[in-house]
Amino acid sequence: MGTMSNGKRDVIVIGGGISGLSAAKLLQEQGQNVLVLEARDRVGGRTYTLRDPAFEYLDVGGTYIGPTQNRIIRLAKEYGIQNQIVNEVERTIEFRNGKSHPFRGAVPAFTSFLAMLDTNYALRLLDSYGKTIPAAAPWDAPRAVEWDSMTVKSWVDANCWCEFSKDSIDLIVRAAFATESCDLSFLFFLWYIKVGGGVLRFMSTTDGGQERKFVGGSMQVSERIAEQLGEDGVFLNHVVASVEQTNDGVKVTTRDGGVFEATYLISAMPMALLGRIVFQPPLPCLKSQLIQRMPMGSVIKTCVFYKTNFWRNLDFNGIVLGTEGPVSGSFEEVKPDGSHPAIMGFVNGAMARKYCLQTREERKQAICEYYAKAFGSEEALHPINYVEQNWMEEEFSGGCYMSSMAPGVFTQFGRVLREPFGNVYFAGTETADCWAGYMEGGVQAGERAAREVLHRKGLISKDEVWQEEPESLEIPAKPFYESPLEKMLPSVPGFFKLVARMTTLTAIGVVAYVYRDKIQEVFKQ
Repeated sequence: MGTMSNGKRDVIVIGGGISGLSAAKLLQEQGQNVLVLEARDRVGGRTYTLRDPAFEYLDVGGTYIGPTQNRIIRLAKEYGIQNQIVNEVERTIEFRNGKSHPFRGAVPAFTSFLAMLDTNYALRLLDSYGKTIPAAAPWDAPRAVEWDSMTVKSWVDANCWCEFSKDSIDLIVRAAFATESCDLSFLFFLWYIKVGGGVLRFMSTTDGGQERKFVGGSMQVSERIAEQLGEDGVFLNHVVASVEQTNDGVKVTTRDGGVFEATYLISAMPMALLGRIVFQPPLPCLKSQLIQRMPMGSVIKTCVFYKTNFWRNLDFNGIVLGTEGPVSGSFEEVKPDGSHPAIMGFVNGAMARKYCLQTREERKQAICEYYAKAFGSEEALHPINYVEQNWMEEEFSGGCYMSSMAPGVFTQFGRVLREPFGNVYFAGTETADCWAGYMEGGVQAGERAAREVLHRKGLISKDEVWQEEPESLEIPAKPFYESPLEKMLPSVPGFFKLVARMTTLTAIGVVAYVYRDKIQEVFKQ
């Protein structure tokens, strides 16, 4: 990629991930002279595809796409990038209390009737709460302050009765946010699920956010955009040190002393890392405070390769959901032709912080032992290759999958999340209001920031900044079936109240029957 500034640009984009490149692509197609400055020696950001003869290609960063993620699907189609469906044919495993509990579908087998009531009611409640939250302004929800004052754990402890339902929501948080339920704002949790299409769309593999992955790896999307932008449009190994705003626009200085000028700037780097750049004038106080309160998740993404996909012979699909052990969730990793079978496992949250202190070999051993217990097979102890990516030690990510928010942050600072600062605009998947945290959110945020600049230049109207994306015809969204019974099932307290009422009515009926003669005499008098 290029190394010379070639004069003043219309727009400089900081960050060559999917969000920054999506912004640059749209701007270039609208006739703008754009430069992307990327700190790494590659594009892709939090999508990272390794290439090696041992396994052809492997995504050790963002991987999965699914129905309703129409922007990333559109981009992939434009560049001819194919996708494959994630295997969910055989049984999924929920590993709990040292034992495997196989099931089919999206929801694990319930441990009891009360656990089923409790979990069903809790998940329906989360969706109903989400419907009251404006996607673009969650801080304006009627109960925003109340929900933002509590953690997910405090809400669960106050509202869930069974360990199964508590563990299930803990698992959702650890697997999806790469953090712990005691650290996450309940409002942020509700909003994130809502912009991911609701509980079932968000959680599911088939028909959900994890349904598919790209053949050849997800980093291809960024590489194709970078090729389109050309050598003069993307500069790698350019770490931005400072941004100075003047009457003429912005002046960007890199660590090695390079100076680049433009009229506008779009920051598409993770908010958590924005404080590393010296802004002149300084960022507004609330923005400065916000970026100190948006920590990245803790993730070590691991992949264990085997000679055969032995789990399929046991009628397992490779998906393991664990409330204990190093891996919070796993998927089968296999090429479309069936070659290079492996299990991709996510070591997330507190487990990532625990296992990052061990050696690579110790992590590999612990993960293989975990799979051996989960699959009930000694074959899991004999991998032929092991690959891992510790995103916590990535200098230009700081973690994965995205930034999250603790209690109080959304309502007190959220309003400045996307707010421009002079000629500086903000992208990145954290600023999306559709599939935030996913590649889809990155594309939406980048294109929105680009259109904000176009509007500022008077090239489009304000109501064109935010645009809906037509549904993909190739990957349409199928509605999730919810039985009338599921909708009618009460909560555990509601069930007990119902039982108490029925017991009382039954007792009254028995008494009335026993003393029917005397009761009749009373009414005759």
